[in-house]
Amino acid sequence: MGTILTLDDVFLEGKTVLLRIDGNSPLHPINNSFLDDSRLKGVIPTINRLSKTKLIILLHQSRPGKKDFTTTSGHAREFQRLLGKTVKFVEDICGQKAMSAIEELKDGDILVLNNVRMNDEELQIKTNNFEEQTETNFVQKLSSIADIFVNDAFACAHRNSPSITGFTYSLPCIAGTLMINELNSLKNVMQTPKSPCIAVLGGIKIDDSVRVAKNMLKEKIAKKILVTGGVANLFLDISGYNIGEINRAFLKKELGNNWDRVKKEIRELLKNYSKQIVLPVDVALNKRGKRLDVSVDSLPTEYQIFDLGIQSVLKVSSEIKNAGTVILNGPAGVFELEEFKFGTMEIINSCAESDAFVVVGGGHTATLINNLGLKSKINHVSTGGGACLELLAGEKLPGIRSLEISSKRFGLTIKKLQKELQ
Repeated sequence: MGTILTLDDVFLEGKTVLLRIDGNSPLHPINNSFLDDSRLKGVIPTINRLSKTKLIILLHQSRPGKKDFTTTSGHAREFQRLLGKTVKFVEDICGQKAMSAIEELKDGDILVLNNVRMNDEELQIKTNNFEEQTETNFVQKLSSIADIFVNDAFACAHRNSPSITGFTYSLPCIAGTLMINELNSLKNVMQTPKSPCIAVLGGIKIDDSVRVAKNMLKEKIAKKILVTGGVANLFLDISGYNIGEINRAFLKKELGNNWDRVKKEIRELLKNYSKQIVLPVDVALNKRGKRLDVSVDSLPTEYQIFDLGIQSVLKVSSEIKNAGTVILNGPAGVFELEEFKFGTMEIINSCAESDAFVVVGGGHTATLINNLGLKSKINHVSTGGGACLELLAGEKLPGIRSLEISSKRFGLTIKKLQKELQ
């Protein structure tokens, strides 16, 4: 990773600051109240660091066509509650209402703009050419009225859109506190993991898990990859265990057009790293709503696989307790159902009790850890599922590349940038 400027590198008092966050939150389907405000709480340290600026917050909520696609007025109210101070809202993004509201700001004021995904350019402009994004009305209007852009939206760092990468060439772009914490924790895992390092990869986003496994084995980051959930089911099937047509059809539907490619990649992984990939020895079937644990040797089955079997769970838990570093992503089964939550819960509890440095890759697992009140017992719970997985897979994220480019462009030296902003 190249040089990225942080809040420690710049003097911002009295400046007008654009702050991009990921405030996308689960909302109540009837009244849009917040069911989980952890993403808003996550950026409070950055907001506090910007308390003497004129602060403009950019964020999105869901996407067009979804029930929870709504204005961000509720986010402004929630921030007001969390911060204990007035937070303004304008039902506009880069039009005259927004410009007027920004011009009226005084030092210490906070203004939340409307959902950026209500702007056509945010949804339509996805180019890798950041200079082209500079030409958008969205970027031109907002950069004309701001001094600096702070990106604290790690969960969106794998996206190409004007609100993430559009300010690369028009404003100095720096990383917020949450962004830096995410990058530092993941960099430590990737570059200097405490040995032995293992990855426990589950859920149904098999494509992502395969890319992570491939990178971590190829780069010799992980000693072992333990597969659970839908990931384990496909690995089992390709390694010669017939998981049954009902389970294969489910996985095929989830992977869609990626089915053949992912199968080929798993075959290569099993061929090249067979001793480092740990498959389940048993699975839990959903037999008319009841849990039935069976050995993988007794497959195929007419029933759906809904969890790891008990022996497999104990095996994963033992590996976690003896590890130096653990990367956990995705549930081990259908944890929402009482009969099939054992695997996921036991693995999470093992991580909480382990002396290992544990990183959880966002998504359902992170939400469950938050709901269980175990976040304080996990070293790092990522706020970004997709972004975290892409970093672990060795990908270069557009949002990070933007910060690196801006650092070179606006700060040949950090001292020069500080001088420009004072």
